[in-house]
Amino acid sequence: MFILTKIADLVQIAPEDFGKQSLSAIEDNINAKYANKAIQKLGLFICLWDILWTSEGLIGHGTGLVNVNVEFRMVVFRPFKGEVLVARIASQTREGIHLATDFFHDIFVPFIELPEGTEFEPSEGLWVWKDEDQVMYYDNNEMVRFSVIGEEWHDQTPTGPVDMADESADQRKSPYQITGSMKGPGLGCYLWWEE
Repeated sequence: MFILTKIADLVQIAPEDFGKQSLSAIEDNINAKYANKAIQKLGLFICLWDILWTSEGLIGHGTGLVNVNVEFRMVVFRPFKGEVLVARIASQTREGIHLATDFFHDIFVPFIELPEGTEFEPSEGLWVWKDEDQVMYYDNNEMVRFSVIGEEWHDQTPTGPVDMADESADQRKSPYQITGSMKGPGLGCYLWWEE
């Protein structure tokens, strides 16, 4: 679920940070640049682990910024396929169930990845699993176990001016989304599997 990833990047230290220790200024700038951001094809940046190497600082012409090349490791959230995770049901639609953890909110379980016999109850706005003589609800805010079956990356590069009349133009996708499944033994709501 969490991995260490090595990154090489340029860090720019502003004049107002010159009063700090060099290492502290570099750490603060790395955290400001990456904190809680999804990095394409790497995962969600959680925190800086350590700094492996830094170059001498060079002052940029006309800016006053000190440019430092840095090699560092960071902790990244990126679960592997087949990994079983725990999350809370955030919301439900006819398309499936949206899940969230305390720090990541872009997990989706499509309806085809729910157990056989699961139906959407429009009056309740909930998915219901009907198994033989039992009826079990996927209640919002309920803790669930799910298996990771895929991930999606969406480029966040600006595309230029948008036409405000176009309603789909404002619907940007999350940079990183996990797709899950609740098919299989032990998956689904915690309460179902308690003895």
